[in-house]
Amino acid sequence: MTAVVVARQVTVPRVTRRAVAVLLLALLAALAVFGPMLAPYPGEIVVGPISAPPSADFLLGTDPSGMDVLSRTLIAARTDLAIAASAALLCTTAGIVLGLLAGMAESRGGFVGPLGRGIARGADLLDAVPAVLLGLVVVSFFGRSAVSIAVVSGLVLTPLQLRLVRAEVLRVRNDAYLDAARMAGMSELTLTVRHVLPNSIWAARENASTMMNIGLLLTSTLGFLGAGLPTPTPEWGAMLALGAADASVGRWWSALVPFLVLIAVGATTAWVGSNLWTTGRASRPRRAGLTRRGRDEPTSRRPSPRPSSTSDQTHPGGVLP
Repeated sequence: MTAVVVARQVTVPRVTRRAVAVLLLALLAALAVFGPMLAPYPGEIVVGPISAPPSADFLLGTDPSGMDVLSRTLIAARTDLAIAASAALLCTTAGIVLGLLAGMAESRGGFVGPLGRGIARGADLLDAVPAVLLGLVVVSFFGRSAVSIAVVSGLVLTPLQLRLVRAEVLRVRNDAYLDAARMAGMSELTLTVRHVLPNSIWAARENASTMMNIGLLLTSTLGFLGAGLPTPTPEWGAMLALGAADASVGRWWSALVPFLVLIAVGATTAWVGSNLWTTGRASRPRRAGLTRRGRDEPTSRRPSPRPSSTSDQTHPGGVLP
């Protein structure tokens, strides 16, 4: 006889995943807030020999300019995370507002209909422009500052969030409970805010962590190309560019450290986003059985009918005795 061993899948409870996600999010926030305070040296001045290897004085060595790698990495955390979070917040907010307007208005007549269709076509046009190219143009006009990089990152990412919200609005706007609200005399503005908005933003909300990662990547790319924050401001992309020459000759620490930090922060942000909001299909609103206020309630509280039996048979004159 052949023994068959069935492996049981171990699932982590939803509450545990959310608790870990909240903890990691708090750690990222603490890194951004307290990172510069933990730096042993200033991040913009020369504190040691050029390209010194890791030692007791410089735990992660120094870069080709003689600045401490550990200090610059910790100080850059506040800058990079603040820019990425601002870009994600900006693009998500703008995407929700414009996606709601485009989805609810594009099929209507008058001035509102062409406006909604124009928003959708404008998003397609903006999405066709390469993000790095648009970032280089905007930074050249408005200067190499954290505000301009955050704004251009949010502007580039807005079409992605807009499409998600618009697609959900197009699916929700003709549901039966919305028709009932219209027949009850509810205005389109109240209906949009009370019913359409809560049932359409879940996709953009779950995608916000991805937007933050893309914003972090765009910020680092501009810094790597020399179009980011002005030197010697600590920034992970600029640190990669500065340490690339040393890495090619075996002095790996000045480039490897910011590279690993970027990977770790990106992976942590993605995991937090997928577990803090996404809990499977249960996290997405169900439209069948929604009340006017958008809450999930049973469509009927009556018990199901009993199966018919021979004693319940009827004939034209009534029930058989």
